[in-house]
Amino acid sequence: MKWFVSALALALTGCASVAELEQSPETLDVISGKKPEEYLVCVQDRLKDSREPLQVIRDKSSIRVIVPQKLSDAPAAVLDISERSSGSAIKLHERLNNFPLRLSDVNNAATRCISG
Repeated sequence: MKWFVSALALALTGCASVAELEQSPETLDVISGKKPEEYLVCVQDRLKDSREPLQVIRDKSSIRVIVPQKLSDAPAAVLDISERSSGSAIKLHERLNNFPLRLSDVNNAATRCISG
């Protein structure tokens, strides 16, 4: 029980920057048939009830989405959506990516929006 309380405290208080998240292994690295903007709209719709507004940074051929933590403005995940000739390349970096009890709403939204 002590380890659970310690892990929960770490999960709730630990902060990571966008640069630190980018250095972590991807929890999702896939290709979608959807265009980047279409994929972004899907992810935003799926996360609108569970997260504060997402920070969206658009570039010429890519979109970066910074997802805030539930209890603070610190980033919980970074989603990079790059344009490809037939859709999008998607990479998701999550905070606590190797922690089995992390919230899965971001990963679920990113996965469900790949094709549907």
